[in-house]
Amino acid sequence: MKTLNYSLVDVFTTKPFGGNQLAVFQADSTLKPDTMQRIARELNLSESVFIRPPSDPEKEVSLRIFTPQVELPMAGHPTIGAAYVLAHKGMIETKEGKNEWIFEEGVGDVPVTVYKDHAQISKVEMEQPLPVFGDKYIETEIVAKLLSLSIRDLDPTMPIQTVSSGVPFLYVPIRSLSSMKKMNFRTDVWEKHFSGNPHTKHIFTFTTETEEPTSTVHSRMFAPAMGISEDPATGAASGPLGAYLVKYGAIPPTDHKTYFIRSEQGLEMGRPSYIDITIMKEGSEIKEVKIGGKSTMIGSGQIFL
Repeated sequence: MKTLNYSLVDVFTTKPFGGNQLAVFQADSTLKPDTMQRIARELNLSESVFIRPPSDPEKEVSLRIFTPQVELPMAGHPTIGAAYVLAHKGMIETKEGKNEWIFEEGVGDVPVTVYKDHAQISKVEMEQPLPVFGDKYIETEIVAKLLSLSIRDLDPTMPIQTVSSGVPFLYVPIRSLSSMKKMNFRTDVWEKHFSGNPHTKHIFTFTTETEEPTSTVHSRMFAPAMGISEDPATGAASGPLGAYLVKYGAIPPTDHKTYFIRSEQGLEMGRPSYIDITIMKEGSEIKEVKIGGKSTMIGSGQIFL
């Protein structure tokens, strides 16, 4: 019998039982993808990540990321959480200050920065592929129905549009925080109108009204196709969210070419999460997208194979 050890981490939070749960496994290259998928389904967290040896010795590690239903080519909270565990446990030497690593993921090389302050891992940040803007979705009545809202709850100043940094999400702007809170996702509408299209099956909703004064945007994400009814923190969607907000002028720049954005998510689920987004822009072009945040170790376990 083989034993796999894992760490349980809450990502995008400083407090236990907040943020997004993540199981981080240290696995060798012999562990097969179907076994990893079964483990992710058994744990039934938003995602589980398997740290493996890199194919390129110049890189730090390779990551395989699974939801209960599918493998993902890239995801934010597993990347951030895996880096936190590697640094926290001393599995990769981490010096005081700034540490720059490269992870291999399904989208290619992902730059990761780990910040260590007085022997503590104070923040982990990842660079994401530049977002690609896809089609706009014009059936506003169907979108409102999907969320159990009226058309008046949707924000007409910005489009409903797909954006992707490796995983496509359909971004739905909402007028107010009160509309976000009364939202009720209808799986029957999703199955009929959204599930068959890879560009519309993951639904990300947001408003620029926030609960916390330090936040920029309030977010909720629904992904039945991943086996996730609602996600408390979605790193892979947060970089494209920042690019969307910048593109459509929803937020002012922090300086002439840099935008610092904080997304609050998971509050309706009782798992407050805070994702920091940095967008670098030159002229009309977005040149760099980063997301980051804090994590906390919450436990550990074993899987017997």
